[in-house]
Amino acid sequence: MLEKLLAVDYTPFVLSFKLAAVTTVVLFFISLPLAWFLARTRSRAKPLIEALSALPIVLPPSVLGFYILRALSDNSPVGAFFEKTFGVSLTFSFPGLVVASCLYSFPFMLQPLQGGFQSLNRRMLEASFIAGKSPLATLFMVALPNIKPALLTALIVTFAHTVGEFGVVLMVGGSIPGETKVASVAIYEFVETMDFETGHIYSAIMVLISFVVLFAVYTFNHRHGRKFGAFQ
Repeated sequence: MLEKLLAVDYTPFVLSFKLAAVTTVVLFFISLPLAWFLARTRSRAKPLIEALSALPIVLPPSVLGFYILRALSDNSPVGAFFEKTFGVSLTFSFPGLVVASCLYSFPFMLQPLQGGFQSLNRRMLEASFIAGKSPLATLFMVALPNIKPALLTALIVTFAHTVGEFGVVLMVGGSIPGETKVASVAIYEFVETMDFETGHIYSAIMVLISFVVLFAVYTFNHRHGRKFGAFQ
């Protein structure tokens, strides 16, 4: 077993972690202003925005992956634009995986941040505004430092969710070694070829990663006496 463990190709894990890291960073900067807006607005459009942003949670990955694949193909306006402008194909490529992962993991970043902002004492925010701080300064200097549990939850869960994604990644990226073949896809292929021993090693690593991530999130949140988003 040890020899098998040492002989395993860990490139899919490296690619999974790379994809998760890029996705987490991109989603943080996309979700932050939207979460801040949703936490403070009373607009009638708020339920619509929240419903749309939460769709990836309830949609089957194959359905979401199908529409993302169609939207990013070279025949679509978006895919054709990137192909002609940047020479980048968004299907069956790492950039395409990033786009698909951002769409699929979006609610896992947005909801904890929004929950954290909504839990803030409004008097603290009002005091910041009275002191002359702009909404942007209040966000970064007052709000963010006071939602550390929610922020940590958003970052860790988004990262872990992206590492474990299979359906959307397979639909949009396929299985190109070193380019789109992430750990979850590799496990699927090991099962198809009946290489259960290697599949067990990969799966055990994924189980361990998932447990460590969830244990860290729950421990941190319980110490702070609150939960956010999907962990409410």
